[in-house]
Amino acid sequence: MARTGIRRRIWTVYVLQVAAISLATILGVYGAATVLEDVLIKRALGGEAAYYWQRTTHDARASVPDTNNMTGYLSRPGDDKRQLPEALRLLAPGYHRIQHDGGIVLVLVSDGPPGRLYLVFNQEQVGRLAFLFGFVPLIVVLLIIYITTWLTYRASRRALSPVIALAKVVRDWDPKRPDLAALDPRSLSSDPDGDVETLAGALHSFASRIEEFVERERNFTRDASHELRSPLTVIKIAADVLLEDELPPFTQRAILRIKRSARDMEAMIEAFLILARESDTGLPEEDFVVNDAVRDEIERAQPLLEGKPVALTLDEEAAFSLHAPPKVFAAMVSNLIRNACLYTEAGTIRVLIGAGFISVQDSGIGMSTDELAQAFRPYFRGNRSTRDGHGVGLTLVRRLSDRFGWPIELHSELGAGTTATIRFPQMQPLTSLRERA
Repeated sequence: MARTGIRRRIWTVYVLQVAAISLATILGVYGAATVLEDVLIKRALGGEAAYYWQRTTHDARASVPDTNNMTGYLSRPGDDKRQLPEALRLLAPGYHRIQHDGGIVLVLVSDGPPGRLYLVFNQEQVGRLAFLFGFVPLIVVLLIIYITTWLTYRASRRALSPVIALAKVVRDWDPKRPDLAALDPRSLSSDPDGDVETLAGALHSFASRIEEFVERERNFTRDASHELRSPLTVIKIAADVLLEDELPPFTQRAILRIKRSARDMEAMIEAFLILARESDTGLPEEDFVVNDAVRDEIERAQPLLEGKPVALTLDEEAAFSLHAPPKVFAAMVSNLIRNACLYTEAGTIRVLIGAGFISVQDSGIGMSTDELAQAFRPYFRGNRSTRDGHGVGLTLVRRLSDRFGWPIELHSELGAGTTATIRFPQMQPLTSLRERA
């Protein structure tokens, strides 16, 4: 496709150039012929007429002009008009182009003291000269232009062939499964010149760095997934064991705080690991019911509200499913619910499942217009927040939203609460999933 497109554009440019040059050449020859016939010939006829009238001042019986290409007639006062050719009898003074003796002639009618002079110029000879010295060179020039243009096009295409071949290799190159040999200058099908070899070498070096980067990314996500989750699991289990013992209230509150922080850290690590992947292809996609996933996240968020007069409810106005990575969906919803729990000290948190969207509405402290404009900035926290949030929850949600094409909207009113809505354009009604199953 790339090769065909470049060659087509080159061919189009050369065709347009040939057409423009040809048109300019033809118009130039046509203009020259027009000048020759309508200016030079008329001027010659006018000069002949003036010269004849000058001669008659010395010799009233001077003969009218008569040459190979021009014939003159003089009609004196009282002469019979029938002596003139029929085509000339009714012509008034001036220039005329008429049909005469089977051809087109140019006639100059001029009045003088001896009478009326008719000068008839035969244009056939002029036409032959114009063709011989005008159109024949034109044809030769156009043939030279066409041949030169064709040879130039062929040379340009040969010069661009290595670039086109390299562009095709780059277009088909997959950074997730890099094939460094494909970018080796020696593997190009065409014979590359020095510039193309330099470009191919630079791309080969760049591809090597990409491959190393992808390998480091894979190693990081694999190691971080194991090394970061294992200590968090130990912390959560230890906190559950400690809570089973009879401890002072202050100690229990501290352990609950440790448990909540570990759960928050686990959710953030999961979101970070998702975003750390080079693409979303490493995440398994499957059909899952959104309603069930939201219920699980609400259940996990209940401990965050211990000791606070806040009711966390779920309203299911619709039911639908998604074909996507469940971990991505869970990370987005859990961050929104956890954020609502963090900034709501009293009142309600309502999770609404509608037709193709999920809304998390809280009666918390809300945000001003300026704070709302910065809500998705990394590490931004409202000035009235007294909680221990890290300021990255909404940022993670926005990045995941952009990554997977699930738009998020945020509306807030200071002192009244905040509503976060995620829309799912590719949602599937629950009935279609059941029918497919």
